Amino acid sequence: MLNKTFFASLLASSAMALAITTPAHAGKGDRAHEAIAAAEAKIHTAESIGTSTEAPGATAEARAALAIAKENLAAGHKSSSIAAAIRASALADTAIGQSQQRKEETVAAAQDAQREGVAAAQDQAATAQQQAVTAQQQAAEANSRAEAAQLSAATSAADAAAARNAAALAAQNQPAQVETTVTTQQPSSSHRSTRTHVTRRTTAPVAAPTGTVTTTTKVTTP
Repeated sequence: MLNKTFFASLLASSAMALAITTPAHAGKGDRAHEAIAAAEAKIHTAESIGTSTEAPGATAEARAALAIAKENLAAGHKSSSIAAAIRASALADTAIGQSQQRKEETVAAAQDAQREGVAAAQDQAATAQQQAVTAQQQAAEANSRAEAAQLSAATSAADAAAARNAAALAAQNQPAQVETTVTTQQPSSSHRSTRTHVTRRTTAPVAAPTGTVTTTTKVTTP
C-alpha cells in the first residue's frame, strides 16, 4: 500500500514537471499557478500517508515553501513563485521517502521483536520441560529412598523380633537354678552353732550333714 502511494506521488511529481515545462508561449503566471497546485497536491498526498508524524521536519518545510510560492505570486514575483513551488514539491517527496523508510524500519523492528519473542518463548518452554524432567527424576529418587527406608525398617523390626524370640527360647531351655540353704546344729553340749549358706546350681537334693540339719530349697528361673 505504501509503495503504491509512493509511486502515485512520483507520478504526480512527473505530471507537475510536465505542467511546468509547458510551451514557452504559456505565461509565467500560469506556470506559477500550475506549480503551486502541483506542490499543494504533493503535500496533501504526503500528509495523507502520515508524513506529519513520520517526517514532520520535511513536511513543515514543504508547507513553508508552498506559502512562500503563494506570497511571491501574489507580489508579482512569478519566477520566484515557481522556484518556491518546485522546492515545496521536492520537500514533499523527501517527506514521503522518509515516512516510507521509517515505516519499513518499524515493520522490520516489529518482525525482529516477534522472532525474538518466539525464540524466547521456545527457550522458556524448553527450560520448563527440562525442569519438569528433573523434578520427575528427583521424585523417583525420593520414592526409591522412601522404599529403601521402609524396607530397612521392616528388616530391623524382623531382626528385633527374631532376637526376642531367640532370647525367649534360650530362657526356656536354660536349667533351673536351685538355691539351697543348709543350717547345721551341733549337739547342745558344745554350746556352739554354725550357720552355712550355700548356693548351688543343681537339680539334685543336698545330703544332710551329721547332727541336726534344717534344709531350705528355693528354685528360681532366670
